[in-house]
Amino acid sequence: MRMKYISKIQLSLKRYSKIHTNKATSIILDGSYNSIYKGRSLDFDDLREYVVGDDIKDVDWKASARGQKLLVKQYIAEKKHNIMLVMDTNKRMLAFSNETQEKCEVAYMCAGTLTYLTNKNGDYVSATYATEKSVQHFPFKMGLMNIENILADYHKCVTMENESDINVPLEYIVRNFRRRMIILIVTDMEGIRNISEITLKRLLVMNDVLLVNVSDVRTEGKNVYDIEGGNYLPDFFTSDKKLAKLESEKRQAVYHECMDKLKRFGIASSTISNTDEIDIKMMELLNKHKNEKR
Repeated sequence: MRMKYISKIQLSLKRYSKIHTNKATSIILDGSYNSIYKGRSLDFDDLREYVVGDDIKDVDWKASARGQKLLVKQYIAEKKHNIMLVMDTNKRMLAFSNETQEKCEVAYMCAGTLTYLTNKNGDYVSATYATEKSVQHFPFKMGLMNIENILADYHKCVTMENESDINVPLEYIVRNFRRRMIILIVTDMEGIRNISEITLKRLLVMNDVLLVNVSDVRTEGKNVYDIEGGNYLPDFFTSDKKLAKLESEKRQAVYHECMDKLKRFGIASSTISNTDEIDIKMMELLNKHKNEKR
């Protein structure tokens, strides 16, 4: 089976990449994050109090007796990561990010590039995003076919009928996951504005969160999305220089509002408008995250 999305990522990296191996990506990930697992085949890290859902085999009975509370063993793997992709599927993502590419294309290329670069490291990749009526979840798996299936399904979910909220998949993760993860959120400025601060706080308790802001095309382009109005701008508007300038100024104000919000939570972010800048932008994002974790 030909992997359409993986092939597209490979071609993009071949044309534009300043990253020549997977090693650099893995080192940055390892430097900023240690994956915590429950299990007996990995290196012991520490003890923590038992929570519902823990494997009874991980209970340290001697330590529990000494501490008068139930304690379980926690293990650490330095080279494996749980990477969770959360990509915005709202119809806004059908607007253009540049003159030739829709925002959803830039979104899946960002998510796909990161996971492709870490694939040889044997990392586990999962994805959670909203359909028109529910939440689509892909369990953690290794391999390029898993990434291909995630990207293909995501692309199909972005339709003009999809008015989903980015908070829906994020809240699903808060409710259903207790393992530590690197969560990559891919959305736009409207998505960033809408993310609940309570949800962000809960995600950051156990996880590393990174964010990609997919930018909108210039206000004089086609399929321009009006952030405040919540719709696509008509052609007569985008051809009017005065109106386009006002829209641009409004976008700048929203952008600063969104960046201030992420900064308050210590979330590293990158703004990307074109697939030919993804490779270097993703590495910059990982480096920024690594520095903020110090």
